[in-house]
Amino acid sequence: MEEVRVRFAPSPTGSLHIGGARTALFNWLFARKYKGIFVLRLEDTDILRSTEESSQGILEGLQWLGLDWDEGPDKGDVYGPYRQSERLPIYSKYLDQLIANGQAYYCFCSNEELQQEKEAARNQKRDYKYSGCCRELSLQEAEARIKQGLHPVIRIKAPDKGITMVHDLIRGDVEFSNALLDDFIIAKSDGWPTYNFAVVVDDASMKITHVIRAEEHLSNTPKQLLIYEALGLEPPKFAHASMILAPDRSKLSKRHGATSVQEFRDEGYLPEALLNYLALLGWSSGEDRDLWTLDELIPEFSLDGISRSPAVYDIEKLTWMNGHYISNSNAERFLNLSSNQSHMQKYLSDYPREYLLQVLDLVGNRIKTLNEIPGAIQYFCEDVDSYDAKGVTKHFKKTNAVIILNSVIDIVEKAPQFEASIIEDLLRRQAEIMQLKAAELIHPTRLALSGRTNTPGLFEVMEILGREKCLQRLKKAVTYIES
Repeated sequence: MEEVRVRFAPSPTGSLHIGGARTALFNWLFARKYKGIFVLRLEDTDILRSTEESSQGILEGLQWLGLDWDEGPDKGDVYGPYRQSERLPIYSKYLDQLIANGQAYYCFCSNEELQQEKEAARNQKRDYKYSGCCRELSLQEAEARIKQGLHPVIRIKAPDKGITMVHDLIRGDVEFSNALLDDFIIAKSDGWPTYNFAVVVDDASMKITHVIRAEEHLSNTPKQLLIYEALGLEPPKFAHASMILAPDRSKLSKRHGATSVQEFRDEGYLPEALLNYLALLGWSSGEDRDLWTLDELIPEFSLDGISRSPAVYDIEKLTWMNGHYISNSNAERFLNLSSNQSHMQKYLSDYPREYLLQVLDLVGNRIKTLNEIPGAIQYFCEDVDSYDAKGVTKHFKKTNAVIILNSVIDIVEKAPQFEASIIEDLLRRQAEIMQLKAAELIHPTRLALSGRTNTPGLFEVMEILGREKCLQRLKKAVTYIES
């Protein structure tokens, strides 16, 4: 088998969208499975919208996900440059070849003339196709006009009969009628190539063997095959993955929540959770299984497993996955990842690192995103100044609430060692003495110590808070009830 060479070729006009991240992941997995080459190429020929900030954002997003590339703007130079804006001499060479061979031509039609053609097509109720009025213009005449200072576009000569067959590794053979094509533009009047031309030249000159990309590019493929044929180049194998739709099956957009890798990172998602989730958006190994590491995905991944049907975005499933990875990671990592948050910076300055690690070990299996960490550990690091309203009604307004909390205060004061198992044993014995259920002591104590009705195990919470802090909060709650 020839060496596999695949590429991820985003346009740096915005953030790294999850659709692009999934395309990158599929290409990366394919390359790693076959011990091939994963190329990163920046398609920045849209000079008005492409920015260096977006370019850096894409690189940083891929690095955060752990999708390393073998060749790219900052690595390898065998087939570079890897930014389209730096490849203009390469495109010019191929454009000259097509002009010389008579397979492309200069077009001098003005915007006004083209608009008149479109208006005529509308009036005749037919689809617009460029008339080809410059198609028969001789090269000598075209060059003479260029010398006069005119700036033409370059159009390719497209067939108007027959079909173009796209052999797709996911969708099978897909036919396109050539009658739908016109002599489309392959270079603009400023000399910059259009997308379809640049992508063909780049993929051919970078020896790309497989083009794995989103379904939205399928309609571009007939044009690209025509360019391959005109240049006498062998096209790569194509595979078009299904679209990603919103839960209501509309086009995924900002109104459905976070849609970029950077947004998910900033909202507290882990890279391994996002990668796991993206892998299952339109791909399946055939197993009834949701949780995969990258190392497990590499040998299992295949194009045969990619569905032709659209994938539906499900933030709840991603959040569940994220919670799983958080609960199975270590507290040291949580602390490092969340240390840039303002609350966490304060806690790190006020408390020993070992204390915060102990707290995170306790609450970790209750956290779904890293952004929940400050809220989840707040009562370990800040005084309790308010109590859950429903909890107050249920636990503090009982006639024996003060008696119960005073009995717990007595336990806290007299416990020989302030350890979870000892505290639990003493509290349960006290409940028996008072002829109460243990829960009747546990719930008001939890509310007094945390201000909440839902926390990790009470006795573990008490051990971490320590005897002094527990006494202070229990007495404060008694005062609150009596006031």
